[in-house]
Amino acid sequence: MSQNTHKDIKTLAYVLRRTNFGEADRILNLITPSGKMTAIAKSARKEKSKLAGGIEMFSLIEINIHFGKGEMGLVTGAKMLKYYGKILADFERMELAALILKKISLVAESLDSEECFNIVNAALPALDRGARRDLVEAWFWLNYAKLSGEQINLYRDVRGNKLEAEKKYDWNIDEAAFMEKENGSFDADAIKLMRLMTATELGVVERVKGIDDKLQPILRVARGINKI
Repeated sequence: MSQNTHKDIKTLAYVLRRTNFGEADRILNLITPSGKMTAIAKSARKEKSKLAGGIEMFSLIEINIHFGKGEMGLVTGAKMLKYYGKILADFERMELAALILKKISLVAESLDSEECFNIVNAALPALDRGARRDLVEAWFWLNYAKLSGEQINLYRDVRGNKLEAEKKYDWNIDEAAFMEKENGSFDADAIKLMRLMTATELGVVERVKGIDDKLQPILRVARGINKI
């Protein structure tokens, strides 16, 4: 994100990455509703630092930053609003959370979009409260594909025909589209679920019943789109 000179802001944020700098400072990569920002937290690694508790990973924070002439801001205050510490108790959830932050950091380099912040602000609380890991991951990859310009066509098949409710489909990797198949993994309900994932908040998707047998095929497609 480009910043104007001599500007003070207060914003919600998640820490994407913390890098030790000098004897006691930390450089922070942040995702905010306005995009990605970089700021330095002076003396944050000192034992009695007032900033340390407000710049934890996996936390929703409120941060004050002063921007001068350079691209990097100076953290002048930080307060933790919510800490999603339960993620740390499960290695697979922690691994997924870290991957989400890494990928959002990459796409936010060229995209000043509130959606980057919104994705993190949905995924981390869901992982913390015990939402299904495969559901969170599938939702993330489908929405990450949208951010990256790789959104799949959930309305027409490889031939350009409308997807029909009474038919089944499989995913064609080469064509990056659905193809009709008699015993395919995707019926109308699975495709509806994918549409819901790309158009609705994660909390709403969590409340959908009867999706156990649909998540793994969806997750495979979602990963494939993003070359995972």
